[in-house]
Amino acid sequence: MIIDVHGHYTTAPAALGAWRDLQIAGLKDPSLAPKASELKISDDELRESIETNQLKLMKQRGSDLTIFSPRASFMAHHIGDFNTSATWAAICNELCYRVARLFPDHFVPAAMLPQSPGVDPATCIPELVKCVEEYGNVGINLNPDPSGGHWTSPPLSDRHWYPIYEQMVEYDIPAMVHVSTSCNACFHTTGAHYLNADTTAFMQCLTSDLFKDFPTLKFLIPHGGGAVPYHWGRFRGLAQELKKPLLSEHLLNNIFFDTCVYHQPGIDLLTKVIPVKNILFASEMIGAVRGIDPETGHYYDDTKRYVEATANLSDEDRHAVYEGNARRVFPRLDAQLKAKGL
Repeated sequence: MIIDVHGHYTTAPAALGAWRDLQIAGLKDPSLAPKASELKISDDELRESIETNQLKLMKQRGSDLTIFSPRASFMAHHIGDFNTSATWAAICNELCYRVARLFPDHFVPAAMLPQSPGVDPATCIPELVKCVEEYGNVGINLNPDPSGGHWTSPPLSDRHWYPIYEQMVEYDIPAMVHVSTSCNACFHTTGAHYLNADTTAFMQCLTSDLFKDFPTLKFLIPHGGGAVPYHWGRFRGLAQELKKPLLSEHLLNNIFFDTCVYHQPGIDLLTKVIPVKNILFASEMIGAVRGIDPETGHYYDDTKRYVEATANLSDEDRHAVYEGNARRVFPRLDAQLKAKGL
């Protein structure tokens, strides 16, 4: 089985974006604010949005199952207050759940959290609990910067985040560390902010002893880990100067990377530098980079081609990247698959 651990509902029906526009307008003029019940999206609309997009490409490219979460750039936790985020997160998470119910063999939901700048992360727990216990979610997306590019929150190693970590450990679910839209003009959302955040999250963990407090906590750092594999020597050297253990002991029992790297040399580097056990297949298809690479004639985000072509992986390694590691990092996914006899 080929499991894509990084999928977002980027093709949701237009009604979702229109409702969000009204919600944002309602922050200035409450008379415009819509009710959640006013959003009407039928199962047929959901089917069409998936069958002609993600599912079509999954079949063409040869992947079987996608861990599916709300569109990352739509999370926009910096907009409004906690109530704004709570309503928006509930709507987006329900849509991903409905997609998973309509296509149970191909999609499994993961949740966005109703984060808000300056608000205690413990306020996210009810939505997290609902998504795991009622929707069968196998993971969450955790935004280390709800301010949208201004980084006003404490680092991930701070006790500020511990309520979420405690719930993650209780449910044995991982978090994909994923920021949202940047409202800071210095940082382009997908070209800078996302990759900055991936690198920043890794370094925040490196300089701390977070995983001594939470030995079973698991983070998936997307987009190939940002700058981390490319500067692995720098990070090993910094850990050494800080008197930390070797990275293999200090971080690599808890931190994992995906294959959302959109060219062959990038995947070659990732698979050469990072241990196979820490790499999970992903594409983030119909996401950040949607075009066709003129050098290859194939879509940039058709990442399976790169995994297949790299000389750094054996057949056994590819099985780990495609399936084995995902089942280990997402135990609830593994349990759901085993319940189906898979």
